[in-house]
Amino acid sequence: MSREESVAMIRKKYKGLKTLFNERTRRVWAASEARALGHGGIALVAQATHIDRNTIVVGLRELADISLSAPPERIRHRGGGRKTLEHGDSTLRADLEAAVSPHERGDPERPLLWTSKSTGNIAEELKKQGHRVSQPSVYRLLRTSGYSLQSNRKRREGTCHPDRNAQFRFINESIAGEQKKNQPCISVDTKKKENVGNYKMNGAEWRKSKQPIEVNMHDFPDKEKGKAVPYGIYDLVENKGWVSVGINHDTAQFAVESIRRWWHHMGKERYPAAKELTITADSGGSNAARSKLWKVELQKLADEIGLEIRVRHFPPGTSKWNKIEHRLFSMISKNWRGRPLDSLSTVVNLIANTKTQTGLSVKAMLDDNFYEKGIKVSNALLAAVNLVRDAFHGDWNYSVLPRTA
Repeated sequence: MSREESVAMIRKKYKGLKTLFNERTRRVWAASEARALGHGGIALVAQATHIDRNTIVVGLRELADISLSAPPERIRHRGGGRKTLEHGDSTLRADLEAAVSPHERGDPERPLLWTSKSTGNIAEELKKQGHRVSQPSVYRLLRTSGYSLQSNRKRREGTCHPDRNAQFRFINESIAGEQKKNQPCISVDTKKKENVGNYKMNGAEWRKSKQPIEVNMHDFPDKEKGKAVPYGIYDLVENKGWVSVGINHDTAQFAVESIRRWWHHMGKERYPAAKELTITADSGGSNAARSKLWKVELQKLADEIGLEIRVRHFPPGTSKWNKIEHRLFSMISKNWRGRPLDSLSTVVNLIANTKTQTGLSVKAMLDDNFYEKGIKVSNALLAAVNLVRDAFHGDWNYSVLPRTA
């Protein structure tokens, strides 16, 4: 049973029984439910019933030793006990709401605008306003008012291009048509650069208890080892991946060289009758839709392998829809989690040994060439590219045709 189902079940039971409880029976019942649930039972019962955790702990002690139970004459009647803070302070909850209200933009005088809204800071602010309140009391009031700790969530994508959905449909239809003809279709992108050396990597792997791998305290790049620049190619038909690991700059020349290596080492053998190669890519980076060098290098590749190269760019701000992100790159990150990338050979081997139960396999190769940044492409050189733009969004969809037979 999941946590949510357990909470719902306990809440339903408590709702039906609470009118029959007095102070002691309520406490003992909650403790009995918590003990039956085992580890984490106190938290579950407290969440479902809003009974204080300390009250449940007292009930557990009573269950363990009946002599600790209060005699009947000491059981409080309904409404007895210490009054709540709000009982004697009618403005406390309203001032608390005002202190943590998210509607503070444009008002530099708003309390806690420029400080962390921790329970300690909120308590201090309320004390300045004359309230007698502590940090634990603020925490309890926030919880009972429906507040909880919330982290930022990536949901807003900014302004959407009006043709975004139409471009997605165009890409899907193009890929589906090429797959029916058994023509190669690949998704390309550059994975995040990684420092090479004894650095901390996110994630964890199984090791003997209290024997973690010790890594450098700071993540300053090693000038000798530098960074690894993985450029990936994912075969949308075969569920196969190729990664070229560069050692300097992520440029259009590096991107096209990676595609060239994929073709000669994997693609050519898999698609011997290929006439076209379809590439899906982001609109930015080394394979940007506006990059002149990207198109010039694609022309060289088309002339070399004799294939028509069709490019389909995703609209700006939609890179997470690129298949390579969650079908290849995420799997690589899982495979090397918690493993320091202490050398380039380690990077290549970890990438090459990435596999999934759905059949993904990856090949990797080190590319130790130097790629110069900032290469200028003249208008004459760009005009020499045999470029044919599609009728729909020719800036995102175009083909580069080979200039030789």
